[in-house]
Amino acid sequence: MKKITIVGAGFVGATAVQRIAEKELGALVLIDIIEGMPQGKALDLMQSGPILGFDANILGTNDYSDIEGSDLVIITAGIARKPGMSRDDLVKINSNIVSDVSENIKKYAPDAIVLVVTNPLDIITYVVLKKTGFPSNRVFGMSGVLDSGRFATFVAMELGCSARNVDAMVLGGHGDSMVPLPKNTTVTGVPITELMDKATIDRLVQRTVNGGAEIVELLKTGSAFYAPSAAISSMAESIIRDQKRILPVCAYLEGQYGHKDIYLGVPAKLGKGGVEEIIQLTLSDDEQAMLDRSAEAVKEGISKLEL
Repeated sequence: MKKITIVGAGFVGATAVQRIAEKELGALVLIDIIEGMPQGKALDLMQSGPILGFDANILGTNDYSDIEGSDLVIITAGIARKPGMSRDDLVKINSNIVSDVSENIKKYAPDAIVLVVTNPLDIITYVVLKKTGFPSNRVFGMSGVLDSGRFATFVAMELGCSARNVDAMVLGGHGDSMVPLPKNTTVTGVPITELMDKATIDRLVQRTVNGGAEIVELLKTGSAFYAPSAAISSMAESIIRDQKRILPVCAYLEGQYGHKDIYLGVPAKLGKGGVEEIIQLTLSDDEQAMLDRSAEAVKEGISKLEL
């Protein structure tokens, strides 16, 4: 049985455990620095198994030695955005938190694949790469699956169609500089550029870019966790079951799309080896320019890190 650790027992981490447990992907460890929180949530989740008909072994703990031998570690630890706070405001605090997490992963789970969720995503994933020293195919982030899910939702709402028929694609950094691709976003194979006018598409793109902030403003305290946890479980399933799904992943670039030594959202094949292949899309000049701007924003954030 595979062993999956989720670091951080907040809303995102605990809901991710719930979704992964319901899929019966493996034995689960939920770890947090707050005493009692991961233990209580793990017990509560296990008690839902007999009711919903799934078997799950979930260990709640405050001790990093319990993550030993993990095949997959998912990092959700860190503070969430508050109203008016940008993802970049989180860099210093969350990079310190994740640096400590990374040292423990390196110590107790040196062969693990690491999926990073903590914001600002692209920059924090770079921190994890440097602090663990793991190969880049084993360290990557969750962003594009979430952003694409948001874009697909807005497209389905606009067209009044099933969200299951919409396949969306969003590249770039997880933030204000993300790059939704309308021509690669389809409804049962039909590009949305044939189903709605440019003004409508632009409006949906802008809502996608502001997708996380919109939820933060509505909630007043806290940020999104249902959709992020769904994205986490989808990626975890592709890795654990070696599905080799092609998903938008915050992956380490080594020349692809004209960039290197940077994490950026691109389509990638996810399997038991982690990021097994980066898919190179043909972008228009405008799309490439947008991706370049997104990359520059990430590079600027990386340059401020104290590694």
